[in-house]
Amino acid sequence: MTDLDLTLVRSFTVLAGHGHFGRAATALHLTQSSLSRQILRLEQQVGARLVDRTPRGSSLTASGEVFLSYARELLDVATAATAHARTAARPDGITIGFVTGVAITAAVRELRHRFPSADVQTRHLTWGEPRAALLERRVDVAVARMPVPSSRLDLTVLYEEPRVLVVPRDHRLAGKESVTVDDIAGEPLPRADDPVLDAYWRIDPRPDGSPAPDGPLVTANEDKVELIAAGRMLAILPASIPITALRPDLTTIPLTGVEPSQVVLATRAGERGELAAAFAQCWVVP
Repeated sequence: MTDLDLTLVRSFTVLAGHGHFGRAATALHLTQSSLSRQILRLEQQVGARLVDRTPRGSSLTASGEVFLSYARELLDVATAATAHARTAARPDGITIGFVTGVAITAAVRELRHRFPSADVQTRHLTWGEPRAALLERRVDVAVARMPVPSSRLDLTVLYEEPRVLVVPRDHRLAGKESVTVDDIAGEPLPRADDPVLDAYWRIDPRPDGSPAPDGPLVTANEDKVELIAAGRMLAILPASIPITALRPDLTTIPLTGVEPSQVVLATRAGERGELAAAFAQCWVVP
């Protein structure tokens, strides 16, 4: 029996997700020919054809469909095994994840003061990353902004803050004391590749059931800031994000009539250890 190469298995799952050799190769930072050779080697290891090329891309064979579910489980188990081994190697350690705009320094300092021998690490996460980072055991606790899918997680609300509208200083709404969703009914807002975050930060659908206007898909904060300044879109952000300090050509306006942004402490369900529990107690609401 031939042992499976996990690198090939991962490439197969990425191809299955994209359904196209070119897009999958780009995601994997490979050439199409390299990806094709990897899939061929995997098929040789499995002993069955897994992928059919089609005029529009690729599709899984019946064997490929069966193999896919096991392949994903195999990769999950490998990730968990690695993470558990690392945790066992440093039982007195914790990695704290945090997203942009959330200050964790005071709590981290207090935790290190209380547990001077503990290995306390921090790790920046993108807004859509906390749940995956926790379940993949890249972090042990995460301070994140809602919405965070709660499946397999324990969430504790730390504090709330208002949401604001970010506009160029020469925008028609600049200078108003506050605005509502009705005031931006026709204004495009940046789309996110995470559908849950996209719906929350674009308020989609709107309270009357209408869809929010589509703006450009933006993944980097720098791109978001530049597009707002250029007048191509507006954005809704938490009030504490210091965007106007970085760009004096932008301004913020309080957005009323919408629920505030919540900052939560997230851990894996039922796995809040001593250090994670202590970190929660160290938290100082800003």
